[in-house]
Amino acid sequence: MTTETITSARPGAGERDAAVRPRWAWPALAAVLVLAFALYAWGINSAGYANSYYAAAVKSGTQSWKAFFFGSLDAASFITVDKPPMALWVMALFGRVFGFSSWSMLLPQVLEGVAAVAVLWATVRRAFGYPAALVASLVLALTPITVAIDRDNNPDTLLVLLLVLAAWATQRAIETGRLRPLLLAAFFVGCGFNTKMLQAWVLVPALALAYLIAAPPGWVRRIVHLLAAGAVLAVSSFWWMVIVDLIPAGKRPFIGGSTDGTVWDLVIGYNGLGRIFGENRGGGGGPGGGRGGGMGASFGGQPGAGRMFNDIIGGQISWLLPLAAILLVAGLVLLWRRPRADLARAALILWGGWLAVHFVVFSFAEGTFHPYYTTALAPAIAALVGGGAALVFDAGRRSRAWAWVLPAGVAMTGLWSFTLLNRTPDWHPWLRYVVAVATVLAVLGLLVALVPRIGARIATPVLGAGAVLALLAGLAGPGAYALSAASTQVNGTNPAAGPSSGMGFGRPGGQGGPGGGRGGWMRGGEFPGGGQMPQFPGGGQMPQFPGGGQPPSGAENGAPPNNGTENGARNGTGGGNRGGGFPGGGMGGGFGGPGGQVDQRMISYLEKNQGSARWLVAVSSAQSASSIILSTGRPVMAMGGFTGSDPAMTVAKLQEYVKKGELRYIIVNGGGMRGGPDSGSASVTAWVQQHGTPVKAGEYGGSTSGSGSGDGTASTGLYKLS
Repeated sequence: MTTETITSARPGAGERDAAVRPRWAWPALAAVLVLAFALYAWGINSAGYANSYYAAAVKSGTQSWKAFFFGSLDAASFITVDKPPMALWVMALFGRVFGFSSWSMLLPQVLEGVAAVAVLWATVRRAFGYPAALVASLVLALTPITVAIDRDNNPDTLLVLLLVLAAWATQRAIETGRLRPLLLAAFFVGCGFNTKMLQAWVLVPALALAYLIAAPPGWVRRIVHLLAAGAVLAVSSFWWMVIVDLIPAGKRPFIGGSTDGTVWDLVIGYNGLGRIFGENRGGGGGPGGGRGGGMGASFGGQPGAGRMFNDIIGGQISWLLPLAAILLVAGLVLLWRRPRADLARAALILWGGWLAVHFVVFSFAEGTFHPYYTTALAPAIAALVGGGAALVFDAGRRSRAWAWVLPAGVAMTGLWSFTLLNRTPDWHPWLRYVVAVATVLAVLGLLVALVPRIGARIATPVLGAGAVLALLAGLAGPGAYALSAASTQVNGTNPAAGPSSGMGFGRPGGQGGPGGGRGGWMRGGEFPGGGQMPQFPGGGQMPQFPGGGQPPSGAENGAPPNNGTENGARNGTGGGNRGGGFPGGGMGGGFGGPGGQVDQRMISYLEKNQGSARWLVAVSSAQSASSIILSTGRPVMAMGGFTGSDPAMTVAKLQEYVKKGELRYIIVNGGGMRGGPDSGSASVTAWVQQHGTPVKAGEYGGSTSGSGSGDGTASTGLYKLS
């Protein structure tokens, strides 16, 4: 299929294209989708609850429609998670139909990931043809960080699907000149906003630019169409926020992650400008302030143009990033003189804009940044590699001047793959040499077109072999990382693929590599950025967990002990409050008491004595509450949100809950304040200690390690309030 054929699509081109559809098209697509499903779904039953922070909210959403709507952490809706609830809605609906389980929660994530591959195939096919679509879909399916995140319950999987749908709808609007597909694209982005807020809007400039440049209508109509799409974007983005913020504060849960209990504050703060400028600027950026980049930025390495290629993120997303950039520039040069409404050129503008905007935002963001955010780059890289390679390959067959471009890109890709694989020399050391040999043979095969007077009978099969070897050389490295992600247990806290290099957070969940250890989330007791591992309350010991001292799901396999999401970086301690904090403080997954300990016997005691109270117990943070919620299925109050720093609880509120009989028990671990002078942490702690009755360990058959007593009579940090 020639470049002229694949770039002349206009209304009706899909029907004409069906007549020349190669026999292998549908079987090849089916094979890629089966491969994607296998990679994303393999062994998900062993994942436990992946990220228990979101898992607790999903379970609560299956128990209460109010918790479902708000995205509440607990079924009694004291506080929400710090993201909008659309991704939780999908998982909770599956849980309501099939019953809540690891399988029912993660299956929709798998299906969303596979759907994104299919939609990308359809979008690239219309602009560049079947071979390009096959390559693009295969690249997306094998992107390491995409495989890792599609096996997890973070919201990024649904976000990527919605953004790819928006790109598909925008391309249809450009192709047909009709308004309706553009409005649909705006709707999809709005749904993305209700999945992960402002990150969805990063794509808007690319979509608007592509339509403004390439859509068939005159420029006045194009501007009017974009204004109409902007209105749809605003409504589809803000409807949930407006409804929630209009509900009186006393009748809705506190919005987790905000400083004043409103969704608006969360949008412009922690999930908005705080991500770009750091948490101590741009509207607060999250409870308790923060420090700008600092700990949050260190999850993905320091901000700068090289972030996407560093030791943390490089192996997750950057394998084909240089090639995508080369092919984007080459494709634009090739098609620059085409008519304004040329579909292939419009597609290059759309996908190139997607890549450029995300690359800049992700590279220079100073706030909390995790490697798995970069899965949003994967569709653009895949589309540009597939579409750009088809354009340049065809141009090279017709012009010797262009015959150099694809071999040069393949050579650079092979060199970069060798470099990435060489960063962990003990992990499948033979693989880098396979990539090197395949790259050399691919370049030689692609250069056949430059040999004078060579016969077509020789050139065509050699060129074909070179193209296949180029695909092998380019996908061997990311494919190996993808298989690693599919064959290891899900790291719910910080999903990643490939080997460990001991280079701090964001390293993959595989085995091996210098610095060793499974997952290698820290080295030498240091957190990223050089900080020391924080001390655990009560003597520096890792807190024990219900059910036998094992960390809750998401804390193993190399995950830091905060058992949650990117919010573990918010206060620079890896999650939780160092040396105290809100009542029930403790470090990360701990549930209070000396050393942050709560054993199964205490939980059994609380279940037997909950009575008619709405909440089983109140604890400091969502990290503490989520595992108890998943263990018991009962509401647990996370007074300080994810890390214990949200100003959600006050003495007046606590008194009201106690007076109404809605809360009978609270875990206090002493200590000072973490959420700032207005958080109320210290005053709540003081009130509990003054008016509550301490529950001795002997009352539930436990003991208090490190208390100096050991006879079961010392305080456990558990208080009875009524």
